[in-house]
Amino acid sequence: MRVLRATDYTRMPWKNGGGETVEIAVFPSGAGLEEFDWRVSTATVAADGPFSSFAGVDRTLSILSGAGLILSIDNGVPVILDRNSPPCSFPADKPTSARLLDGTITDLNVMTRRGHYTHYVQRIETPCVLVPSPHIRFVLCNQGKLQVSIPGGELTLDALDCLILAPDEWDRVALSGQVAAFLVELQAIQVE
Repeated sequence: MRVLRATDYTRMPWKNGGGETVEIAVFPSGAGLEEFDWRVSTATVAADGPFSSFAGVDRTLSILSGAGLILSIDNGVPVILDRNSPPCSFPADKPTSARLLDGTITDLNVMTRRGHYTHYVQRIETPCVLVPSPHIRFVLCNQGKLQVSIPGGELTLDALDCLILAPDEWDRVALSGQVAAFLVELQAIQVE
């Protein structure tokens, strides 16, 4: 188990230069935007425009703050995303653009390279209990203070702090507090 604090995240420009992303974690460690197997980050979107393209990558987007946006993915039916919407998954190599609903937003981005990892993102309600999983999991505290209870101790996650759980780590992880939070699960693809 590792705790990542929001104050320690890495800030960098978007791949297309149109804004800034805050990298929470990447694998392999230190991988650039063309080499990662998975990447978890946030971004602040202050203007309408195109998304960066990532060849061979799948992406899930969730709204953390702000009114939301309308996504146009590969000229398909527009998708409205706001703080109450389920996360939206789409191929990161398809032409995608966003139009803000009403001002700046912050989003959560989870990306995995096809053939290496898959991922699943969900908004979670507290209190809840996480049971062991064979996959890497992230718990992101979006707003408020998230209390985490594990056998033998407790810790607190502040806004945008993240807890990383290794596969099959801990028999029971209890989450509580008046918070908004997300659970990200990363599944390695076994190559035979």
